[in-house]
Amino acid sequence: MLSANRATSFTVGGVNRRISTLVVALVPIIVFVVLVSVVTVPFVSLGPGPTFDTLGEVDGKKVVDIKGDVKVHPTSGHLNMTTVSQSDGLTLGQALALWMSGREQLVPRDLVYPPDKSKDQVDKANNADFKNSEEDAEYAALNYLKYPKAVTVQAVADPGPSAGQLRPGDAIDMVNGVPVANVEEFTSLLKKTKPGDHVVLDYRRKNAGIGVTTITLGSNKDRDYGYLGTTVLNAPWAPFAIDFNLANIGGPSAGLMFSLAVVDKLTDGNLNGGKFVAGTGTIADDGKVGPIGGITHKMLAAREAGATVFMVPAENCAEAVSAHLDGLGLIKVENITGAVDALHAVSAGGEPPRC
Repeated sequence: MLSANRATSFTVGGVNRRISTLVVALVPIIVFVVLVSVVTVPFVSLGPGPTFDTLGEVDGKKVVDIKGDVKVHPTSGHLNMTTVSQSDGLTLGQALALWMSGREQLVPRDLVYPPDKSKDQVDKANNADFKNSEEDAEYAALNYLKYPKAVTVQAVADPGPSAGQLRPGDAIDMVNGVPVANVEEFTSLLKKTKPGDHVVLDYRRKNAGIGVTTITLGSNKDRDYGYLGTTVLNAPWAPFAIDFNLANIGGPSAGLMFSLAVVDKLTDGNLNGGKFVAGTGTIADDGKVGPIGGITHKMLAAREAGATVFMVPAENCAEAVSAHLDGLGLIKVENITGAVDALHAVSAGGEPPRC
């Protein structure tokens, strides 16, 4: 009996030691699992995002919708704008998985969200950039198509003297019966007024014809003459409306592809020759194409969507070539005229400028 009790005691002690050893060994594993699944890292992941055909539709709406007294020509093929996906608030495990995928790029969060700005502020700025890119894309296309410039209302302050009487997009032709051809002439006439004066404005409105309105000028601390409550600019003006129907897309890099879609819809033939063309690039109202970020991610997204031609801002060419993506022809673009000419060359079997 004594011998059996000793054996039992020895066996229980050995099990306890093994359990203790196992627990000690598991502790760092448990800690690691907690770290990778809970602890966030100061990095943002960037990768290929969705692409959108600017000649097509999204959610039942035309991405580029032209309405009014103008012939809209049929199109074929694709003119896809491209995006970069972005993931924030990553855990250590998520960051490691994305990095190991080979498709994602991890960048310090401060580069995307500067410390002196909140995420909401950055997102609002990106949305504003996207809105401005739509406006510039319209003006660049209309400039290319030789529509004449006018004193164009860009924004109307609300509340303000012009609220409910003028709209963004109106072209102002006369102030108190005096014709105005540009913003300088328009401003010169306003400087002769004072708060409380009445001004009669002759204007043209898209899809609504000619109108006349009388506005009582207000006051503004930044000037000693009458305040109209509008922002105006010299811009090409057309009697039809151009709407861009993409939501939740930030940044200015869709400008080039938006402009090309407008040109394609307002001219004979197919700008892309029926091919699947994608691209990226900012665009100024004068048609100059500017560089963007994340071009290699956008190229990968375009190729996976089916594109065979990619429009590259000239300043991004070196980076684009470094991606070595087979099956995707890279066209170097400096301005909208060059972009249109390059696509005509592609559709005709010619040789466009290459990166």
